[in-house]
Amino acid sequence: MNEEKPAQEPIGEDARIDALEERLKAAREREEQRNRPQVKGVDANYRSGNRVLADLLGGIFGGVVIGMSIDYFAGTSPWGLLVMLFIGIVVAFRNIIRAANTRPDDPKN
Repeated sequence: MNEEKPAQEPIGEDARIDALEERLKAAREREEQRNRPQVKGVDANYRSGNRVLADLLGGIFGGVVIGMSIDYFAGTSPWGLLVMLFIGIVVAFRNIIRAANTRPDDPKN
C-alpha cells in the first residue's frame, strides 16, 4: 500500500484572518449604528412635515376666523381681519421655528 500525502495540506486558521474578521464585524456594527435613523419611527419626516403644514394652516385660518368675528361684532371691517390674520401668521411661524429647533427625541415635542 502506498500512502501519499496530498499536494497541499489544509491551511490552518491564521490569527491575522481572525483579527480582520473581528475588525470587519466591528466596522459593520459601527456603520449600522451611524446609519440608524435618529428619530424613532419610519415616518418621522412625514410627521414633521404634517405638523408644519397644520401649524401654518391653523394659524392663518384661526386668524381669519377670529378677525372676521371681530369685524362682524365690532363693525371694524377690514381692520380686525387684517390684524388678526397678521397675528395668526406670526404665531404660525413662531410655532414652526420652535418645532424646527427642538430635538427629535425631546419628550416635550
